[in-house]
Amino acid sequence: MSIDDYGGGQGPQPDVLVVTTNDVPGHRVQEVLGEVFGLTVRSRHLGSQIGAGLKSMIGGELKGLTKTLVETRNQAMERLVEQARARGANGVLAFRFDVTEAADVGTEVCAYGTAVVLARE
Repeated sequence: MSIDDYGGGQGPQPDVLVVTTNDVPGHRVQEVLGEVFGLTVRSRHLGSQIGAGLKSMIGGELKGLTKTLVETRNQAMERLVEQARARGANGVLAFRFDVTEAADVGTEVCAYGTAVVLARE
């Protein structure tokens, strides 16, 4: 896997700016639209579970699981951006991920933040 396979986040010039900070330099918050979420639950296929079990015995990175988690996080973020856009936001502040096991059948990834309307100062 190349470094691009481990990435995520937004490309250049997004229509909805997502940041982990509570403000954006050079911008002011015109309106707070409320919390937005992007949620997905993924299960691992049998082959990756067996491979991960074997790999965990000898150590090292579980590349198949890493790739699945990157894809899952990206999907959760895309859903968050879709919800923010649908509410009329052009920004999401205080962006975070929450990752938990979902009833031993998969991994739940929730992307969340506060949808806002930003204006340049």
